[in-house]
Formats: sequence, structure tokens, C-alpha cells
Amino acid sequence: MPRQVDHEERRHRIAEAVCLLADEHGLEGVTLRDVAARARVSMGAVQRCFRSKEEMLVFTLGSIGERVTERARASLVRSPAQSPATALGHAVTEVALLREEHHAEARVWLAFLAQAAVSEPLADTLKAGYTPLLETFTRLIREVGESAGSTVPVDPRREAHALLALADGLTAHVLIGRLTSQEAQDVLHAHLDNLWDRHAAPGHTSAHAPGSRPAN
Repeated sequence: MPRQVDHEERRHRIAEAVCLLADEHGLEGVTLRDVAARARVSMGAVQRCFRSKEEMLVFTLGSIGERVTERARASLVRSPAQSPATALGHAVTEVALLREEHHAEARVWLAFLAQAAVSEPLADTLKAGYTPLLETFTRLIREVGESAGSTVPVDPRREAHALLALADGLTAHVLIGRLTSQEAQDVLHAHLDNLWDRHAAPGHTSAHAPGSRPAN
């Protein structure tokens, strides 16, 4: 058992090295030799953990996705009494990686996103990572409609797809300097406010009541 634990720890250490190199040089700058040096392990150790560079990249992408998803889930757990609208605002902000402390992670994420366009294993990993986020967003949007007594035909799953796409797009626009982090968050909140306005039934208070926006 200890040997298996050490193996998993080493795999995660190697994945972290991949992230550091990808942030500095892009995925094209990630070589097994450089990864071994950055992780402070031998080339043999890297090859024992992963049969190929592609397998190493797939594992690393999965680790990033798990980390982002876990932060989104934690944002829901931290305040269980929050409204569905507030909960969704917090979760989407985590997924969009708009905060300064998440920009390095965002650069790596987008590097993998671009590579996934020409790599089926990476694309499959990305799609699998989006699934739990899509389900969470869909559930929260549906709950907002139910709590507002909405009669407007809003498709929660379609809106969840749009929200995930918007989050990724805002990540890219912040990283290239077209938007500041604050401007991107304002765009995101405006989109959510518009969604809640469409949900609000006559005689009900709009879902974006004071406090529904996550703190910056």
C-alpha cells in the first residue's frame, strides 16, 4: 500500500511540473526531460508513472479539472443557506478563473483547451470534466426558476451550456488583456442578472436580490 501511495503522489508531482512548464512555455515546451528535472525525479520515474507524453498530459488535465470543480463545489458548501442564484454566481466565478491568483492556472487550462482541438484523448478528458459542472449549473438554474415561480420557458440545461461557454470565453479575454478581471466579472454578473430577470415571474422579487453577487 505505501508503494501505491508514493506512486500517486509522484504522478501528482509530475503533473504539477507539467503545469509550471506549460505556464512558462506552453504545451510545446513540455518535454519528458524537462518535466523530470522540474519534478526532481529521474526520467525513468516519469516513464514508470506514464507510458507516454500524451498519457501524462491527459492525467495533468484531469487533475486541473478536478481542482477547479472542487473549488466550485466548495463555494457551494461554504454557505449552504445561500440562494440558488448566489450559489451559481460563486460557482461560475470559480470556474471562470478570473481572480489574479488563478491566472497561471487559467493560462495552463487554455493551453490544454487549444491542444484538445487536435487530441481526442484530451478532448474526451475535457468533456468529462465539464459534465459535473454542467449538471450543477443546470440544477441551480432550475432551482432559481422554481423558487421564483417562473412561467417563462427557460431551458436550464441550454442556459448552463451558455454559462460554461461564457466562463471560458471571459477567461481568454482576461488573459490576452482585452478585459480586466473586474470587467469580466461585471460581464458575468450582468449575464446572470439578465437570466434571473427572465426567470422572475410577475409579483416575485428578481433572483438577483442584494447579496446574490459573489464578492470580488
